[in-house]
Amino acid sequence: MNAPRPLRRNRRPTHPGVILREHYLVPRKILQKHFADDVEISEKHLSRIINGHARIDAPLAARIAKTLGTTTLFWVNLQASVDAWDGEQAEADWQPQTVYPPERAAS
Repeated sequence: MNAPRPLRRNRRPTHPGVILREHYLVPRKILQKHFADDVEISEKHLSRIINGHARIDAPLAARIAKTLGTTTLFWVNLQASVDAWDGEQAEADWQPQTVYPPERAAS
């Protein structure tokens, strides 16, 4: 039995800042200035997040989650998807010198 293959994406996952803006701030009419104050970051840093130029780290994910009634894991997973995509793209041409395949399970 073959292991399931991971889903291949043809595009970069949506940055969590875009999701924050489009699914939470805009529909709830929350001003960026007020939200930045609520999660205790500068407006400039929030702007960089919303425009996809800065990451959401775990402590900030926890503050966003508490402020919006979501979960920290939701925001961390969104960021992890973007980070994984970026890493795979950056290392697409790299090849290991040695490959250690997983051991086969005993039947």
